Order: sequence, then structure tokens, then C-alpha cells
Amino acid sequence: MSTTLRARRSCLAVPGSSQKFIDKARTLNSDQVFLDLEDACAPLAKPGARTTIVEALNEGGWGEKIRVVRVNDWTTEWTYRDVVEVVEGAGANLDAIMLPKVQTPEQVVALDLLLTQIEKTNGLEVGRIGIEAQIENALGLTNVNAIATASPRVETIIFGPADFMASINMKSLVVGEQPPGYDVGDAYHHILMSILMAARAHDKQAIDGPYLQIKDVDGFRRVAGRSAALGFDGKWVLHPGQIDAANETFSPAQSDYDHAENILDAYEYFTSEAGGKRGAAMIGDEMIDEASRKMALVISGKGRAAGMTRTDKWTPPEA
Repeated sequence: MSTTLRARRSCLAVPGSSQKFIDKARTLNSDQVFLDLEDACAPLAKPGARTTIVEALNEGGWGEKIRVVRVNDWTTEWTYRDVVEVVEGAGANLDAIMLPKVQTPEQVVALDLLLTQIEKTNGLEVGRIGIEAQIENALGLTNVNAIATASPRVETIIFGPADFMASINMKSLVVGEQPPGYDVGDAYHHILMSILMAARAHDKQAIDGPYLQIKDVDGFRRVAGRSAALGFDGKWVLHPGQIDAANETFSPAQSDYDHAENILDAYEYFTSEAGGKRGAAMIGDEMIDEASRKMALVISGKGRAAGMTRTDKWTPPEA
């Protein structure tokens, strides 16, 4: 996965009912944009928002952004019309459907089946449109491994903190921050690690949810840094001011990227005939081996996906 990673460092949420915000989103440097038919779209506005989203996707101008639409969850009356109208209208210009409040693998299977029928009927490539599964309650978390493998279309597992906090009766009104009175560690660690383990075990990306204090960029960086340190691939952004912070936080440091690429070059050389067919060797003061190569692949993959370029290049020692 690390060598074919598609960057999702910043996943910009855009209300599907707002033409103004949609037009603005085209100009921003987020890796992904998702046009929202769920929480950011009032019930009476949802039918019109479907039309607006279809037109926006077909008009283009999204550059290299991953184009996603978040539909409503299966417990509502809107989901099937969301999927049918959006995919029939703009399936060729859509990369993935985000399904919120996923609780069981069967809900992912249902979306997969509906997508397949629409693709076949409309002459679209079957299976090209991915699924992003959002975990927002306790049942979803307990089923996260089964959800990750419910369909080959699943590309990402996403943490939805606000609904999750409500579902477990967490004593806090500040999304993503530690609940008052919890002073023994990180109250979200188990949740984040469970999502990350399910994602990594099944070759999916793991995405952290939003930070609602949109003017507090330092707070965003701090909370994003928590999931980035664990290994998450990106985070939702709700405001243009959070995009650069997300892109920076979920990219390798330049020195780490250069070092990872140098490890890969050095390991390839030292294990070759010319390099002595060695399984372990020194690069500077550091010993590298196969485990080092695997770790370097992760960093190099994220750096390449982010479009980073090397500023330092290792060269083999002179004979």
C-alpha cells in the first residue's frame, strides 16, 4: 500500500447545498473534497443538493482532488435516492461514496450491491467507485474489522468523533478534546488504534474526523498530531485555514523523507551483487536491514503521494 498510496492528508467537508462553498472548494489545495448530503445539509435541502452535487462533479475543475460524496446513513429515508441520483448523474466523475454511521458489514454490502447495479445499468466500470466507511458509534467500532473487509470497494475507515462521543455518553461538548476529569491518558486512544489496526490489517487508509474549533489552528495541529503520530493518513478539514496544517501534519518531515529514500537506495545496493549481497549494512552511523526497508517504504510512500521531492541523495561508497 505504501508504494501506491493516494494522498488523503486533508479531506475537505463541503455542504452539498451550497454552490458558494462548492465553488470555493475547487480553488483550495485539499487532497480530497467530499460534498456532503448528510449533517451539513438540512432535510428540506437534500433533494436540491443532489442536483447541485451532480452538476458540480460534471462541471469539473477539481484538479487532482479525490472526489467523494457523503450520503445519508441507511437508517434514514434518503440514502437510496442519494446514491441513485448522484451515481447515475455523475458516476464517471466520482471517486467514492462515503457512508456515515456504519454499524455492521451488511450496511457496506448493501451499498456495494446498489453501486454495482447502477454501474451495470449505466455502463460504468464496475467496482471503480470506492466506499469510505465512517465509524460513529460503539457498535460500529466493535464491528470495524468486519466492516473493513465487507467489500473490495472499501478504501478508508473514518473516525466520526462527535456522534461517537454521544453514542458512548462521553462527558464532553468539545469534539476531539479530552473529557473533563479524564487525566490518565488519551480518552480516544483505544478508538483510534482500533480503527487503525483494522485499516492496516486490511490495506485500507485510516482517516481522523473533524476538529470543530475552526479558528483554533494550533488546537487542530495538536489533535491532528495525535492521530498522525499513530500512523493515520489524514484528517477532515472544515475550514480553508485547516488545510495547510493538515497537509503538513500528515506529510513526512523533509529530513525523514530524504532519509527514507536514502535507506531504500542503500539497502538495494548493499543486498545486490555489487554491494556484497549483505542483509545488514551501515548508512552513516545507522545499521539498516530488511526491517529498516519496510519502515522506510512507509515514509517514502507518504512522501511520494504528497508530491515531495528529495533534497539529499545517497551514493554508494567508492570501491
